[in-house]
Amino acid sequence: MKIIWITGPQAAGKGEIVNYLVEKKWFAHYSVRWFLTEEIEKRWLPLDRDSMREVANELRANYWPSYITDQLFAQAQAAGKDAIIESIRAIGEVESLKKNSDFILLAVNADQKLRFERAIARKSASDFVSFEKFQEQERLESENSDPSKQNINACIAMADFVVNNDGNLEELHKQLDEIIA
Repeated sequence: MKIIWITGPQAAGKGEIVNYLVEKKWFAHYSVRWFLTEEIEKRWLPLDRDSMREVANELRANYWPSYITDQLFAQAQAAGKDAIIESIRAIGEVESLKKNSDFILLAVNADQKLRFERAIARKSASDFVSFEKFQEQERLESENSDPSKQNINACIAMADFVVNNDGNLEELHKQLDEIIA
């Protein structure tokens, strides 16, 4: 059983990687976004990127830095099949997960302007922001010394594999096939 965790900034291609592994390689999919969406809806908060960040940081601070990802990891282990879990965003999550042998951390990245264009094109409710707001959100999620808060740059640095997604889907899929093999 392979469990692949994925990290990377917004609109880098995490969803495309998930789709490929689910549709072509039969991986099960577990999502931090889905987990957080349920919590946000219970609290009657707006379903946007700011609420996601705030609720995730609160849960990690109130429980432990890898609380959210530990819940998803337990579900994946119980299912007993290859799984892709998105998205790792905090150092504490990576540190906790690195203790498990069933663990591969895959990072994906792409040019910031290209990621912004992709975010707008996917038409998600949380993506309708200006480029300046996109950059601000990214800044808030990119660096933090608190292991329970988002630090995507550090997570990428801790990855077992880093995929560049500045190209097309065929190039992305080729990189994934090489990693999985």
